[in-house]
Amino acid sequence: MKLRTLFVTCLLLWSLMLLSLFIIFNHRLLDAMTVNSPSYSGKPREDKLLGGLLSEEFDEGSCLSRYQSSLYRKPSPYEPSEYLVSKLKSYEMLHKRCGPGTEAFKRATEQLGHDTRSCGECRYIVWVAVHGLGNRIVSLVSAFLYALLTERVLLLDQGTDMRHLFCEPFPGTSWLLPHDFPLMDQLDSSRCYGTMLKTDAINSATTGTIPSYLYLYLIHDYEDHDKMFFCERDQNLIRQVPWLVSNSNQYFVPSLWLIPSFQTELIKLFPQKDTVFHHLGRYLLHPTNQVWGLITRFYNAYLSRADETLGVQVRVFSNPDGYLEHVMNQILSCTQREKLLPELTTLESQVTNKSTSPKLKAVLVTSLYPEYSEKLRAMYWESPSSTGDMVQVYQPSQEMFQQTDEKLHDQKALAEMYLLSLTDKLVTSGLSTFGYVAQGLGGLKAWILYRPTNHTTPDPPCVRAVSMEPCFHRPPPINGCQAKTTVNSTRFVRRCEEWTTGIKLVDSTDVF
Repeated sequence: MKLRTLFVTCLLLWSLMLLSLFIIFNHRLLDAMTVNSPSYSGKPREDKLLGGLLSEEFDEGSCLSRYQSSLYRKPSPYEPSEYLVSKLKSYEMLHKRCGPGTEAFKRATEQLGHDTRSCGECRYIVWVAVHGLGNRIVSLVSAFLYALLTERVLLLDQGTDMRHLFCEPFPGTSWLLPHDFPLMDQLDSSRCYGTMLKTDAINSATTGTIPSYLYLYLIHDYEDHDKMFFCERDQNLIRQVPWLVSNSNQYFVPSLWLIPSFQTELIKLFPQKDTVFHHLGRYLLHPTNQVWGLITRFYNAYLSRADETLGVQVRVFSNPDGYLEHVMNQILSCTQREKLLPELTTLESQVTNKSTSPKLKAVLVTSLYPEYSEKLRAMYWESPSSTGDMVQVYQPSQEMFQQTDEKLHDQKALAEMYLLSLTDKLVTSGLSTFGYVAQGLGGLKAWILYRPTNHTTPDPPCVRAVSMEPCFHRPPPINGCQAKTTVNSTRFVRRCEEWTTGIKLVDSTDVF
């Protein structure tokens, strides 16, 4: 009897153990299936909205990248301020009231060339596309920050079709200027702010007649009168003009921080001062579904299974360009010197030097030319690495020459910028806005390759960026029109690492 009771008890206990294991297995299987599902973020809802940067008002299917980006990158260590989130929500409401298709927009358009006092609350800045996708993106983010600071509505001229690259960023409205907008055919140098100052057609020291629109020429070859845009006194006049048209290929954000009337607001928006592009870029720049498909297919096929990923962006600024041996040597010197890639060794040395478990390292190379990735791939195929790690090298496209304004070329370029931003570590070419966009979106401090001179490899070959912010290559003098009032602010504006005449935002007091 006792034996039978013991047997039944053991059987019951064994059944309970099997049931528990079955439940645990089912739960883990369900979790795995859910994690692998395209609709699963693996993070709380607020992370999917990037700390509150993004609105929930959009249809997810219309722009997959908007809410799926959190699936493909690590959570950002940089949280947007509550004030920035609030400011963006206020901007969205302003854009809904004043954007294309509204009565306010119609009235403001009709007042072009007439009395500026009857334009109402709506004021605008029209962004005009320039040559080079990286240039466009950094100037677009700059124009949007200026719009936030001055309570203007940002609109994009459709001379170059951005609809194939980016989704609409503002809910319930459009940021595209209508094709039949009259102002774009009327622009000439006589309405350029710098020219008007030069010819005394306008005077920033007086409050005479305010023009209904102004053209801002902020391209890298702009002259001293154009640079007066960054002066406090000139801003007092410019803020009264209903319509501004901005033409720039520069990231002019650092000089906005040097305008005294903007500083308090900027510090509230960005307590971490080197996060401007990171937050505004992730808010504004959502690749279209076609571009997102290029990004996700490549990532899932080549980068998703790697233990570590390294992005290497190669831009050659020389004549002739193409594959240059000293540039290849510079890439190898930088990546191996900074321990981003392992050195090569003999098979015998590798066998006797197994100190760690080998990792799979995926290297993403972006370049117009195939030889840089081919050389790197051949090296790690023909010889083992000193650490035993496996290094696999991939390059999405090999376009050979830049084809700005060609739809598929620009889409591939945007996809590659975004893929670089998804890597764990990043090496970029100095002065390249392509690389600036990647490091800013990814929240990365890249290793910047110095620009070679005399066809020789620089020594040192690269430098670690102090800040993830892009460089403003051609700023006005820091000790210019606001010299007496901007001394304190220069503690967070410094010379660029790779271009000493440029300036950039930093979040430290370290001097380069």
